[in-house]
Amino acid sequence: MLGSGFIARFYADSLHAQRRVDRIHRVYSRTLANAKRFCEDYQLDGYTDNMEEAINHPDTDVVLIALPNHQHLEAVLASAKAGKPVLCTKPLGRNAEEAKAMLDAVESAGVFAGYLEDLCYTPKFLKAVKSVEQGNLGRILWTKSREAHPGPHSDWFWNKEFSGGGAIIDLGCHCVEISRNFIGKQHKPMEVMCWADTQVHPIDAEDHAIGLVRFANGAIGQFEVSWTFRGGMDLRDEVMGTEGTIWLNSFLRTGFEMFTTGLGASYVAEKSESNSGWLFPVGDEAHELGYPHMFTDMFDALEKGTEPRETFYDGYVVNAILDAAFLSAKSKQWEPVLLEDWRGEAPGNAGSHFREHDADHWLIKQEILPNGDVKLILKNKLTGAITQQLQ
Repeated sequence: MLGSGFIARFYADSLHAQRRVDRIHRVYSRTLANAKRFCEDYQLDGYTDNMEEAINHPDTDVVLIALPNHQHLEAVLASAKAGKPVLCTKPLGRNAEEAKAMLDAVESAGVFAGYLEDLCYTPKFLKAVKSVEQGNLGRILWTKSREAHPGPHSDWFWNKEFSGGGAIIDLGCHCVEISRNFIGKQHKPMEVMCWADTQVHPIDAEDHAIGLVRFANGAIGQFEVSWTFRGGMDLRDEVMGTEGTIWLNSFLRTGFEMFTTGLGASYVAEKSESNSGWLFPVGDEAHELGYPHMFTDMFDALEKGTEPRETFYDGYVVNAILDAAFLSAKSKQWEPVLLEDWRGEAPGNAGSHFREHDADHWLIKQEILPNGDVKLILKNKLTGAITQQLQ
């Protein structure tokens, strides 16, 4: 384990829970005291403040990166050099250039690499994606993913140099990849329009942003991210297709509500701002956030020699989209997504997706009226005239 902070503990709790066979044996931290505490808390074999020592230890089979963003590149390059499989937390890089360097390093070394995008592994999300893949929603037209909370836990997040940005890089990476899964990763992201501002906190980075990502097939992925939201952590997704809709609420409303005066003063849930009044605890945070499913997928893929659901290439594409979002927030215009390496479908003419009623008419809408009549709204293909008829 590289890292001993908040996310590293979530990872460790997930890996050591439910009698799992995968175990952490050693931890690296920039601060030796933190490494020692982590080692003792999880009963590991050893700890160190030397990254290469941890990576190259003979008992290290897989390197798990849970470090600040500015250390991801160094850790991945060292893992690739050592020939060790590597799993990296989100975002892969501070920008697409860093992400591409990491992608190239692991592919050149021929080592397994997985992108730890946990919100693409929540039970609700996996079931929703399966429904989309089975065609239950028809052609996906629009997705919206929202993550908002009062802000991250560690100081480095708030330092633009270390993190690479604010809410966009921290939360937008989740939202963008959620949209890519629903819309289809084979469809190329073409351009981004983004608004961003620093509304509350005295920092150089943005603490609130809203963006639109246009894909080659015509679909739109919308992201809403904020470090200014009060009241916990809000994780919501929406998907709209030609044949259906999905709404997901993954964290703030999970069916567990409790009132307390605060006498016990205990932990409630991640990003919860209060431990009194009406509270919304989460039964198993790691499970609700997708960590167990994520690690199962990663290690199954590693053992089988296949790719996981989320790869370093996915992380690279996400970083390229976020780069365009940062540019758009400054230019106030649509900005192209610059992908040096695109591995999906070639962008082309999306063609007509209109539904035919007969040889002469498009079907605009069909509905059942209160009296039981079925009304059709039609458009003449030749004249463009819009008419209605009852069946």
